[in-house]
Amino acid sequence: MRSVPPSEDAYDGMRLRQWSHGDARSAGIERRDLLRLVAAASAAAGLPAGLASPAQAVPGAAGPAPGIVKPLPPEVFTVRGTNAETNFAALRTTGLLTPADRFFVRNHTTTPRIDPAAWRLSVWGDGLRGPAVEFSYDELRALPTATVTSFVECAGNARGYYATQQGEQVSGTAWTLGAIGTARWRGVRLADVLRRAGITRNAVDVLPRGLDDEVISDGINLGRVRRPLPVAKALDDVILAYEMNGEPLPPDHGSPVRLIVPSWVGVANIKWVGDIEVSASPLLSPWNTGLYRLFGPGYPPEGSAPLTRQTLKSAFEVTPGASFHARRRHVLTGRSWSGGAPVRTVEVSTDGGARWRRARLRDEPRSGSWVRWSADWVPKDRGPAVLLARATDRSGRTQPEKAVPNTQGYLFDAVVRHEVLVV
Repeated sequence: MRSVPPSEDAYDGMRLRQWSHGDARSAGIERRDLLRLVAAASAAAGLPAGLASPAQAVPGAAGPAPGIVKPLPPEVFTVRGTNAETNFAALRTTGLLTPADRFFVRNHTTTPRIDPAAWRLSVWGDGLRGPAVEFSYDELRALPTATVTSFVECAGNARGYYATQQGEQVSGTAWTLGAIGTARWRGVRLADVLRRAGITRNAVDVLPRGLDDEVISDGINLGRVRRPLPVAKALDDVILAYEMNGEPLPPDHGSPVRLIVPSWVGVANIKWVGDIEVSASPLLSPWNTGLYRLFGPGYPPEGSAPLTRQTLKSAFEVTPGASFHARRRHVLTGRSWSGGAPVRTVEVSTDGGARWRRARLRDEPRSGSWVRWSADWVPKDRGPAVLLARATDRSGRTQPEKAVPNTQGYLFDAVVRHEVLVV
């Protein structure tokens, strides 16, 4: 019988200690290069330009993005380097699920075009009973299906507000709030695949790897995007998805198969999965050492434990600087979400925070998904106005006025100021 796996907090703390003591194995990269990444990330000014390239700050722009396949109309997307952020106002006419043509794109390199008929998934490693096991696309689809409605959100979503609201310099793509989308994902449970491959009780980490191009940063080959999952999470609610909202995955969103890791930071949701290592020893990659950990004055010199669950956020479905007529009734709409627990309540303020009132929830709050909400507003005075929204989840956590800074700008959770004009 398998022993009881550690909790997420216990696992995170254990991996941090193992990393600090050199007890975890570097998967596909030299430890000295990982140490270089960590040293750069812990610097007060953030990563140097070369090392920052996987998440480099790029001004917003309209037009095509290099390496993204789908159209990016400027009324829907803001292009940020190799990425495309969804403009939140473009979600107002959508339902709970984000259509694929409005779903944000986070690419470390470019979108590969992979023929499902030629695709293979290799599951291998010393955490299996025997040799590597291979699955074709048809073989994967023949397994029992699983469906989950879950958001995928970049760990740096809302990063830009560290600078614009808090005056703090951070490195990375200057997202506002649109590096998130919610979809209904259909596929197979990762647990079923691992068990068919012969996972043993000695396995501790599962390392999915993407088929996109290798990431080269400051002369260091970081390899293909990969990030270890604890066995406890891999055997819980993770799925290998091949459909998005009832259709085959589009290329930009992981076709033919991607990982969906409910409530966890976006980088854990590996796209274009090609192989999965099952390891009997703890694993490290650039995406859980120098990247996707918290560095700064409030954290240990070696950084925090690797990021897992997403944080708490709210957003209005309003164009920045939008105009509202005075003395008319308007219905403000938005969305709130949390990786820690379902959203319990949402409050809004239309006077910059002097007064707060409850918004109406339009969905049943569920783990791993966002909730839509609305509130009436009849503005009286003409001139600039500031709209605020803050959520509280069922764990009791409420969005703060200020986010705790870190050098790479992850997990911004403060209330965001939406500036509008009353005319």
